[in-house]
Amino acid sequence: MALTEPFELHHQHYDEWFVRHAAAYHSELLAVRALLPWQGLGLSIGVGTGRFAAPMGIEIGIDPAHEVLGYAARRGISTVQAIAKALPFADSHFQRVLCVTTLCFFDDASAALREAYRVLQPGGILVIGFIDRTSQLGQHYLAHQAENVFYRDARFFSAAEVKQLLEDTGFIEPRWVQTLANMPEETAEIEALQAGYGSGAFVVVGAQRPD
Repeated sequence: MALTEPFELHHQHYDEWFVRHAAAYHSELLAVRALLPWQGLGLSIGVGTGRFAAPMGIEIGIDPAHEVLGYAARRGISTVQAIAKALPFADSHFQRVLCVTTLCFFDDASAALREAYRVLQPGGILVIGFIDRTSQLGQHYLAHQAENVFYRDARFFSAAEVKQLLEDTGFIEPRWVQTLANMPEETAEIEALQAGYGSGAFVVVGAQRPD
């Protein structure tokens, strides 16, 4: 099954997850907000339905799944159907790039990060949000991967692996925050952020393209 197919077929169910798990979603938003610059032209790679890009003021989003782009467009984002490892933008075009819960769906994460590096201006910031494979939630997704229509073909990363990917691509000065100590359905209130990684399921890292 193509990794985009579940999002084409089940886009409404996917978008409603953020309503059903509002406290977990807003915890994740706050984690992203902590590291993503507010100003500067922004790109969301794997924008999905725009649930992260729109609240962060990201202007442009790409996604290979056509059906989700309509949601993102209605949330005020200029959308382009494209893939992460072949971004249709000029070098050094953006000041900030956002990639949330999409790293696990890339067929070539290294190539996707190289493209993010390419389209960022020197001094620009890449922010990645992901489910840490070593966390309780990451292990739950792995254990039930075959049953999950969205994650059955995903490849989850640990924080250490994401750190290495960033270093290999040339990004510098990574900063880390984490949230979600419990499963999303068990999260009744917005959680406070913690620095670093290793205890929260949802990890966010912000790193810079060197000047």
